[in-house]
Amino acid sequence: MELNRESRAVELHKKGYNCAQAVACNYCDLFGLDEETVYRMMEGFGFGCGMKEICGAISGAIAVIGMNNSSGNPERGVTKGSTYELTSALGKKFEEKNGSMLCGELRGGPDKAPLRSCGGCIEDACVLVEEYLKEHYHGV
Repeated sequence: MELNRESRAVELHKKGYNCAQAVACNYCDLFGLDEETVYRMMEGFGFGCGMKEICGAISGAIAVIGMNNSSGNPERGVTKGSTYELTSALGKKFEEKNGSMLCGELRGGPDKAPLRSCGGCIEDACVLVEEYLKEHYHGV
């Protein structure tokens, strides 16, 4: 039985991928990218960029939006503004659902209960990516 993308991303996380890698690598096939390259590229975005800042799952989702929306033309930069709008909207939806986009707040701490597990954040990011792709997927 084939897993849906949310479940597959959670499984990748259980295998040792960080949250950013689990989300971004989960969509490599849609963009003709090899998973090893995306895995390597996203490594520094896990654990909130190693500082418990922006959630890695959101960073992975933002990478997917960039892979889909960017024109790939640095001379014109024609898609930057629309990509920023799309990623901002995604971040706001994630924050509305979970109360934060910050890894340190989501994971909780010694005197604060977690807002959401890493697996839950990965699932939420994938749901938001799926919603985005239904409306905006360009293909390769």
